Amino acid sequence: MTKSVNDLGVIERVKAPTPKFFRVLRNIGLTLAAVSGAVLAAPVALPVALVTAAAYVGVAGGVLTAVSQATVDEEELSLQQAAQKLHRNQFLTL
Repeated sequence: MTKSVNDLGVIERVKAPTPKFFRVLRNIGLTLAAVSGAVLAAPVALPVALVTAAAYVGVAGGVLTAVSQATVDEEELSLQQAAQKLHRNQFLTL
């Protein structure tokens, strides 16, 4: 049974293919979160404003990553579903 994008659950949506633009945004979000974590974990005393900004950047990076990963490429999803259906039908006829 093929599902439309609106019928996907959270896990299915995250596992579904992501459009190229949102893959780039996801990687930017991961980078922002990593840099933020490095600043927050620095073993030296940093200005309060920098630590606060790093915390906000970390949250923004995490949100950007999550939203980007949950975006679904409808065309690629329908191609994957058709390929899976074809594969199942071939397997059943063997």
